[in-house]
Amino acid sequence: MLLRAALLLLAIALPSRAGAQAPDPSEIPGLLDGIAEAWNRGDLAGHVAVYADSATFMTGRGPIVGRHRTAEALERSFFQDGAPLQQLRFERVTVRPLGADHALVVGRFILSGGGREDASGWFSTIWEWTGSRWETIHDHSS
Repeated sequence: MLLRAALLLLAIALPSRAGAQAPDPSEIPGLLDGIAEAWNRGDLAGHVAVYADSATFMTGRGPIVGRHRTAEALERSFFQDGAPLQQLRFERVTVRPLGADHALVVGRFILSGGGREDASGWFSTIWEWTGSRWETIHDHSS
């Protein structure tokens, strides 16, 4: 009887994930494809839609905090008249789960076209499962 009561209390006290969609980090490369497509069609809001409101974006001058400020910085540096200066794609993407609700995603970005020399570099991002979707909480691209 005491054991049954203890188990009942434990079940009540533990947070329930019943009904919640289980996080699947293998979805993240598809999300990256989607944000590259948004970028390439000039949809900067769609590109940063996967960023958490409080995401940090590392730059050579230090971190930028927030989705809106990140979008402003990207627009200043990579867009002109609402269109991207170059097309974006990702390569060599790997996803490494960091516990149940986080993942480290690394890969290479390539900016090409637009009459400019190709630019590329490496990125590392940290993603967090919110209970309903994956969000980028940290982006370091160089």
